[in-house]
Amino acid sequence: MVELNNIQEQILEKVNALVVTLNNQGKATYISKSAANLLGYPAEALTGDNWWSVTRFSKPEGEEIKSKIMRLFKEGPILNNTFEHVFKTAHGLKKWIRWNVSFLDDEQLIAIGYDVTEKKLTEERLLQANKELTDINKAMTDGIAYARRIQQSVLQSTEYISTIFKRHFVLYKPKDLVSGDFYFFHQDEEYKYAIIVDCTGHGVPGAMMSLVANSILKEVLLNIKVRSASQILYELDRELHKSINSYASEISYDGMDVSVARIHKKTMRLHYCGAFRPALLLRNKQFIELRSNRYPIGFFVGVNKVFEEQVVLLRPDDTLYLFTDGYIDQFGGERNRKLNRKNFKELLLSINDLPIEEQSAFLEYSLNNWKQGQEQTDDVLVVGLKL
Repeated sequence: MVELNNIQEQILEKVNALVVTLNNQGKATYISKSAANLLGYPAEALTGDNWWSVTRFSKPEGEEIKSKIMRLFKEGPILNNTFEHVFKTAHGLKKWIRWNVSFLDDEQLIAIGYDVTEKKLTEERLLQANKELTDINKAMTDGIAYARRIQQSVLQSTEYISTIFKRHFVLYKPKDLVSGDFYFFHQDEEYKYAIIVDCTGHGVPGAMMSLVANSILKEVLLNIKVRSASQILYELDRELHKSINSYASEISYDGMDVSVARIHKKTMRLHYCGAFRPALLLRNKQFIELRSNRYPIGFFVGVNKVFEEQVVLLRPDDTLYLFTDGYIDQFGGERNRKLNRKNFKELLLSINDLPIEEQSAFLEYSLNNWKQGQEQTDDVLVVGLKL
């Protein structure tokens, strides 16, 4: 049986290596001073089968590791095997040791180890931190998914919109799971209304703002029963300021861009009023531009805002397009630039002969083609109405 001489022992102690020799019966025949000191036991207390019991947290654990090491004798001579095992110190603490195991001869194995406790503790801390981040991320994602369901429940269905505008499409693509854009359709005995809103921001902040705005819009249309397109904007501005500043110590400058289209059912007269949002009326392959007013809803406090209406007498086969700025501002193309309004108008002209219900799919395809893998820039909302 090969034994370590004094010179070998001194060398190993100098490099701070932990040394253990095992015979083919699985008994520890030699424990280095450094190994004994690290674990806090006298070396003689760890020899024999004590190596598998004294330094382990349970008997089955020691037996399992011993069986793994004993299999090396059956597998025959090897150059090197590496293991990492956790040990129990005399004070009940954990110590992780990385062992390089090789044969001294046919009857003995030598294991040279290094204390890797700090490394393992760092790994465990990283794993725990990663788990906590994963849990936080899951909670946030679940919360946003729930917010999405709430927001979708507020949005009107295609079936409902069809009762007001029989031929229409709505292209609605949030940048994130939830959106700061939303649409609202309404009718009374005399008028039909199509309204789109682009709230400050996107994602969760935009979505929260959109729920507030949706509630205010319903109050203005259904309870206060404002009918004029321009007056709707005035009331929205007043109610929004009142709603978000009632209990705040500082004035909020959140706001929204809004398009309001009101159509008289009998005369087919369109009244359009936009707060920072224009619209396009397509007639005989020519666009009539419905300009926006230069004030948004909210934002400016103490400013005398003026919202002027534009009036157009509609003709058969006119198509009205309402849109937020997400589609036009999307970056893409060969030069990674914004799509811009000119290209958007050309795109609408190119699909003019398609049934209105099919135009949404073509617009979505064109947007994806323009992005060329780029991230979506903003929430996208485009509404088409065949009048």
